[in-house]
Amino acid sequence: MKLQVHSATGSGTGREVELPENIFGVEPNEHAVYLAVKSYLAAQRQGTHKAKERGEVAGSTKKLHKQKGTGGSRKGDIKSPIFRSGGRIFGPRPRTYSVKLNKKVAQAARASAFSVKASAGAIKLIEDLKFDAPKTKTYVQMLNDLGANEGKTLLITAEHDAHVYRSGRNLKNSAVLSANEVSTYDIMKAGTVIVAEGAIEKLKEQFA
Repeated sequence: MKLQVHSATGSGTGREVELPENIFGVEPNEHAVYLAVKSYLAAQRQGTHKAKERGEVAGSTKKLHKQKGTGGSRKGDIKSPIFRSGGRIFGPRPRTYSVKLNKKVAQAARASAFSVKASAGAIKLIEDLKFDAPKTKTYVQMLNDLGANEGKTLLITAEHDAHVYRSGRNLKNSAVLSANEVSTYDIMKAGTVIVAEGAIEKLKEQFA
């Protein structure tokens, strides 16, 4: 599959690049994509929730009244979960929600995501960007010139570039990631995926 390379101003350069079939032309594996997205979202959860149980709340351990003869139910101490301000039964504890994902499954998921976007015509190639300083206005103009100003966009660069990253950081529907950082979730979430020319080589190395 060949795609035309655009300049930063959105105009054509007259050059075309052959996209690697093992990344942009595979049969999508929907289950692998599901597992990768599930793993990504699970890893975003902090898991710092905590509730005090019976042994952790403050209060006397004295038995409230004798076991028999009162006509009421049996009661232990004031920290019992049946009382207000008592401990919680099986309360949440800090834990990790991360889901292990095999490397081959993760790789198949990313290739599937790229292939889905490629088959939908949602991938655009541009020359490597070089900003002297963070310029959001220039970045927005680039999106407009590429016809990617509607919906969510993802720009994949060869390496992390602080100026390019900061140029698109405060845009609500835009994300800038390097080839090493991009995940299946990021690709599937974007309506248009803009790939810098140098990022293609980095992806080839990852999928080699």
